[in-house]
Amino acid sequence: MKVKEFREERSRLTKLTLDKANLNIKRFFALDHAAYEDGAIPLKYKEMLGLVASMVLRCDDCICYHLDQCQAAGVNETELNEAMNIALIVGGSIVIPQLRRAMAYWQELAGLRE
Repeated sequence: MKVKEFREERSRLTKLTLDKANLNIKRFFALDHAAYEDGAIPLKYKEMLGLVASMVLRCDDCICYHLDQCQAAGVNETELNEAMNIALIVGGSIVIPQLRRAMAYWQELAGLRE
């Protein structure tokens, strides 16, 4: 999935969801946002944790989101590879398709930085 397309679609759908959401849904979104704020565990590591969980759960949208956030938080390729290795250990070989797509997305993100 292309970075620009993913970001635009996610933004559009999040706005639609929150425009129509009840209080409980809005609270959940706020809780999710707050969980990834810098704290005792730095933001960078929280995003890598989110990436690992997303890979194990095989959620491509979540993987792309956390890759975006990892890049913004300054995760380097060596750190990313270690996080992805943990996802493979926890999730097993069924995570390999997500790993492949995550690597392609990360490369596209790297191209946007250049």
